[in-house]
Amino acid sequence: MSAAAGIGSYEDFVKVHGVLLVASGLPQSLHQKLFQKLTAEAFDGGNFFQVEPVEDGRQRRLVLTADFLAKDSDVFLVDHAWTFRLADAYEQLQEVPGLVERMASLMCVDADLNSDAEETGDENDAKLSAAEIVEREFCKVKEEGIHSVRWLELEDLEIDDAMLVSLDLPSKFPHLIALSLRGNKLNNSETVVKVVAQFKSLRALWLNYNPMLKIGDNYLEDAILLNCPELEIYNSRFTPKYGKWALGFCGGLYEKDNPGGSHESDHLLQSVTSLDLSNRSIRNLITKAFSPSELPNLSYLNLRGNPLNENSSGELLKYLRGFINLTALEVDIPGPLGDNAVDIIEALPTLSLLNGLSTSKILESEKSIVDSMLKPRLPELNAGESLTDRVISAMWLYLMTYRLADEEKIDETSVWYVMDELGSALRHSDEANFRVSPFLYMPDGKLESAVSYSILWPTKNVQRGDECTRDYLFGIGEDRQRSARLTAWFHTPQNYFIREYEKYSMKLQSKKFSPPPVMPSVTNSLLHNDESVLHVYTDIPQVEELLTRPEFVITTEPKKADIVWTSVQVDEEMKKEVGLNDQQYVNQFPFEACLVMKHHLAETVQKAHGAPKWLQPTYNLETHLTQLVGDYYTRERDGVDNLWILKPWNMARTIDTTVTQNLSAIIRLMETGPKICQKYIEHPALFRGRKFDLRYIVLVRSMRPLEIFLTDIFWVRLANNTYSLEKHSFFEYETHFTVMNYRGRLNHMHTAEFVKEFEQEHQVKWMDIHLRIKQMIRSVFESAATVHPEMHSPMSRAMYGVDVMLDCHYQPKLLEITYCPDCTRACKYDTEAVTGGGGIIKGSDFYNYVFGCLFLNETTHNTLKKIKIDKLKTKHQLREQYKRRVFNLSKREVGPKEVPLVHCDDGRPLPSPKHMPTARLPESGRPRRRLHKQKGDGRVAPTETGDLAVARRFGRRRSLSPRPPSSDLWKAEAGGRKRRRWPEGGATESESRRRRLLFFKIMK
Repeated sequence: MSAAAGIGSYEDFVKVHGVLLVASGLPQSLHQKLFQKLTAEAFDGGNFFQVEPVEDGRQRRLVLTADFLAKDSDVFLVDHAWTFRLADAYEQLQEVPGLVERMASLMCVDADLNSDAEETGDENDAKLSAAEIVEREFCKVKEEGIHSVRWLELEDLEIDDAMLVSLDLPSKFPHLIALSLRGNKLNNSETVVKVVAQFKSLRALWLNYNPMLKIGDNYLEDAILLNCPELEIYNSRFTPKYGKWALGFCGGLYEKDNPGGSHESDHLLQSVTSLDLSNRSIRNLITKAFSPSELPNLSYLNLRGNPLNENSSGELLKYLRGFINLTALEVDIPGPLGDNAVDIIEALPTLSLLNGLSTSKILESEKSIVDSMLKPRLPELNAGESLTDRVISAMWLYLMTYRLADEEKIDETSVWYVMDELGSALRHSDEANFRVSPFLYMPDGKLESAVSYSILWPTKNVQRGDECTRDYLFGIGEDRQRSARLTAWFHTPQNYFIREYEKYSMKLQSKKFSPPPVMPSVTNSLLHNDESVLHVYTDIPQVEELLTRPEFVITTEPKKADIVWTSVQVDEEMKKEVGLNDQQYVNQFPFEACLVMKHHLAETVQKAHGAPKWLQPTYNLETHLTQLVGDYYTRERDGVDNLWILKPWNMARTIDTTVTQNLSAIIRLMETGPKICQKYIEHPALFRGRKFDLRYIVLVRSMRPLEIFLTDIFWVRLANNTYSLEKHSFFEYETHFTVMNYRGRLNHMHTAEFVKEFEQEHQVKWMDIHLRIKQMIRSVFESAATVHPEMHSPMSRAMYGVDVMLDCHYQPKLLEITYCPDCTRACKYDTEAVTGGGGIIKGSDFYNYVFGCLFLNETTHNTLKKIKIDKLKTKHQLREQYKRRVFNLSKREVGPKEVPLVHCDDGRPLPSPKHMPTARLPESGRPRRRLHKQKGDGRVAPTETGDLAVARRFGRRRSLSPRPPSSDLWKAEAGGRKRRRWPEGGATESESRRRRLLFFKIMK
């Protein structure tokens, strides 16, 4: 086939698209029909299907209008209405004409904008400040009396502590029944308690989404409950004192225009027939207020998401039996009423519906667990929210993804797309009758000519009027957390996830760490006399150029080297390939993946310390999605911040990293590769209003005993834009990320200048912060030494980069640890030391200091003695002791265990061509990487979940499939790192053989 001629026959089509056809899962009997429709661009779905609105217009479904469609009888082309990279989504919606309007219509988020009748009176409030609203309500009090205002809503008005006090709410509205201060900027718990405690008649208080609310901090709640004796609802949850008012509120009796209070009728609850008590944190249901005598006409009751742990299942069933008119019940199964739906129905004979299903059908099928009636997540329509923001929030219910690759490389970022109106109307079913798969058609036989479609075909016989459905998680079972992943599209039982999170949290909190004992050093200088030299093999340009000490000589023969300092993995296969032996020193430790891969780093720290304050809550989404969902639901329930950052296990330069507060987005982003989900630091310490992080260098001589060295001089990396938590800012790389070496504008700042300005701006002493950072870094490496003693190797010396961020309280937070850091900045700039005695440290001597520390044990006897007894010294003496440096880093690469390079969308490995080998993780735990480039055809196999074939580059391979959960993926950098051969010859004589020691051991 001539590339210029394009695809002219079915045989040419199969030859070019063979891997794609197999990956799509399309039956072979439909391949020729697909070819015919692609060449003719035949979109004939309109002749077979019809789109209908459901859920009051907030969702659509697809219905078959043809008389009959047999299984595997036809295939249909579905166009892609919007294709984009995630980072470009917001900008495209803003700038591409007509795009946001079409997406809003497709996603059903514009319904309320099509009618003027939806305009609400609250619009006026949105234009008023807090002071103006209070003044307006106070005028009403002066005109109508002190009891005229009993319900006050001051939401999302940027009220801070000082403003709250200045509003003087208690004196103006002393008889408030309900007060909402949601979404403001209240930071000081004591100030809020002083104000709120003056409302003695308060029944409901909402402080959700204020910075002062923190998980595990009960002071505020306890103080408010103590001072507000009649409070029944706190932050949307029932208090232990809940009674008739709270039940009336949930039953629709009380609202702003009818707040109720002390004078409501004693029998008002008798009119309530439907009561939604879901997610109210109710622990005791058997109360005087919630009783058959108070609610005699109750017919519908929703108890989902409540622990009810103060009542046994038997007590609850017996109590509910007293509600003789109760015919419909929603409850978690398994849950507080038991683990078996049949038992619940038999205990409550008046029920006709359980979780939305007919009780008679449940009894016939003998289903023990009933969760078929999961409510779909429908787009939330918030007044005043822009159309763009609505689309950004709703799109995760519709998006699909794939990734492109050719023979040279694989795209580092995934492509997301929205199917057209027909494809987007396909709703989910566990027993779907259709299947959808992405397909790249290359009419010229090359990837450059590719056009993306989705293909749709029936997998069952379908009759006229049947709804057409697909399985959103096709090929994903419970071994890959199917139930938890359905949370992206459905409201799953919150109580179950919260319980799993609480058990996990308690396990972490119970950890007690015992650091390894301090032992004498076991390392010695590798030089035995003044005349000997050490031969160094390296593939890192800066080392070859700047290692100028006469003790070290660069060699181009790895097998002749005493020291192998390389950016690629040294494993048994590489040793055999290049002739290395076990007596050579290498710049890596066995099992160091426990530090340099993000999911392993979190696991290592959690096994040792549980949940230390210097590590943000972190979840491996491949194994702990359930616990993450529970944490998210807990924060949502408690009204605290819920912003998260997703990071790939092992990609550098913030590739495929996303900041979001959307739970559906968190779950869907798993489809682009294995990730961790980490609590975002919403309130970091800022510099000139911008976000920053710090890069430290750690040198490791030994893991047993632990012998590590730190530089006190660090490099600061600054974001370019002013920090913001506005939703649209999450798409602005230069607002939330600080790595500008590869994109954005790099603004280098000297360390001493940064420290001086930071101390002035925040009125702090940098040395106090530095000491906390030093202790944190030591704790991390102690964790690795304790949890993974197999890291010990007497022939290993290594340099690691540690990324640190400070929160608004100057508490250091560990971000990640990187292997073999790129030290370009360290070598490029002369740096003024900011601790100890100061002085200028020349960048050209960086690797001289590093190699001197690691291989020559350059510490005088007096210095060594001082380090050993430093825990007896004063803080001032310690400050005078340290003179150090810190440098820029790159990212460690490690790899998977038996992960095929090509996957179907159901996770099944495709037959790989002989030139498409697999990457293996040896039993030692160290991933294998080859030094030499291997050729491949780079064919692409896109799948519905985005697991694509990878490209080979310089012999490095990675799998993008999230299976198996335990596999360690490794990346091929865009530039690659090919081994370089350096000229033979000795290093240049340095100015002096006696150098000032710049690295000092980190002690407790």
